[in-house]
Amino acid sequence: MVTRSNAVHALLYLIVSLLGAAVVFSTLGAPFAAALEIILYAGAIMVLFVFVLMMLDLRGGAIERERSWLQAGSWLGPAVLAAVLLGELLWTFQAAPATAGGRVVGAIEVGTTLYGPYVVGVELAGFLLLGALVGAFHIGRRERRAR
Repeated sequence: MVTRSNAVHALLYLIVSLLGAAVVFSTLGAPFAAALEIILYAGAIMVLFVFVLMMLDLRGGAIERERSWLQAGSWLGPAVLAAVLLGELLWTFQAAPATAGGRVVGAIEVGTTLYGPYVVGVELAGFLLLGALVGAFHIGRRERRAR
């Protein structure tokens, strides 16, 4: 994600990494944390980021780049990687019952932990997201005035 110069591609890579973290939570015996990872981070917060990207209106030759991606040879590497990751995911789910020795973490324990000792971190993350949204709005507004 950090190595991408196109903001939309970086966002898509971030979504894939968050989904990977959800798979890790699921295999560690925390299905509720995995569901929270998908619903909150890969869902709601990523929709907010997509909204900010649409608001910024970053074009810069995107149509020409997308036309070059439609060539058949450019899809070979991602297709092989997707097949390897799918095989790994299927192997993990098949082997999970034999290796799952932990306990299931419920919603009450997650809520108690997040809003108990980690309440300051949760609130600071919310302020950080709010500040990023306001900053992106002001950056996009200045560029529109310049046009």
